[in-house]
Amino acid sequence: MKILSLALAGLLALSAPAFADGDADKGENVFKKCKACHMVGDGAKNRVGPALNNIFGAVAGTQDFKYSKAMIAKGEEGLVWTVETLDPYLEKPRAYIKGTKMSFAGLKKEKDREDVIAYLMQFSPDYDLEAAEEAESQ
Repeated sequence: MKILSLALAGLLALSAPAFADGDADKGENVFKKCKACHMVGDGAKNRVGPALNNIFGAVAGTQDFKYSKAMIAKGEEGLVWTVETLDPYLEKPRAYIKGTKMSFAGLKKEKDREDVIAYLMQFSPDYDLEAAEEAESQ
């Protein structure tokens, strides 16, 4: 039984999204591109864009911020920010949500997105990544 449990744990680790490999320290550096519009951490406030504390698990367009109609509509359609939804948004925001006010061109390098997602994950302490992955797989 112990061997089966270890094998299952190993299989789950191998099937985890690439974002588990993200480096939060490197992500902090990548996030410098975002700081003109966004804040995270203690005392974070909205700027041109919303503060990103507790972004994971949040319904798009529902935080205390003046969002575009497109972002609000996506939230009403059920868009929840997860690793899997934030990645394509960060890659090409205007392609992922047509009509978004976010003018940032995006993070083209997958590793940059992995790292910044790992960094942002630190500011969503109540988000249960494993439970979210399990729910999405069902």
